[in-house]
Amino acid sequence: MDRDEATTRLLDAAEREFYERGIQSVGMDVIRARSGVSLKRLYQCFPSKETLVEAYLRRRDERWRRSLAEHVSTRALSAEDAPLAVFDWLHAWFAEEGFRGCAFINSFGELGATSPRVAGVDRAHKDALRAYLRGLTAALDVADPDALADQLLTLVEGATVIAAMSGDPSAAHTAKAAAKTLLAAALQ
Repeated sequence: MDRDEATTRLLDAAEREFYERGIQSVGMDVIRARSGVSLKRLYQCFPSKETLVEAYLRRRDERWRRSLAEHVSTRALSAEDAPLAVFDWLHAWFAEEGFRGCAFINSFGELGATSPRVAGVDRAHKDALRAYLRGLTAALDVADPDALADQLLTLVEGATVIAAMSGDPSAAHTAKAAAKTLLAAALQ
């Protein structure tokens, strides 16, 4: 097995295990066993658990944000529809089997105080999401696109936490209704 294949298998295993069970409760032996990669190769690819966690989060961030952007770009009929399409995507994500909330909030809760590197990846994800929302609000004729983006981010994050804790994907619909109100007020 070459290094690229081993890395992919390790990241696949890490994503399943860390997202389902939590980072601290999963040891490297579990990742090794689930991936079928030897312990030697595991540590050649990822010299520490922290480097594996960082790589898992970076890959998840890339895929998560790409999926969101593709959904919004294909579903939004106008600039005003784009921020609302975010909440439609969230509803579909919340309804997925195995949804356990935001991997970045979860990992920050587990490791944010003890791993500045993991906390940095978590913050970078939220900063990138804020920037994406800022891009959507900048396309609107509103007085303060930054404030609107921050309000939408708060709705996204709140809906994600509520959906994870309640198991009810309708939190996305509630947040979308609030976003409609914010957008209507900002567009006046």
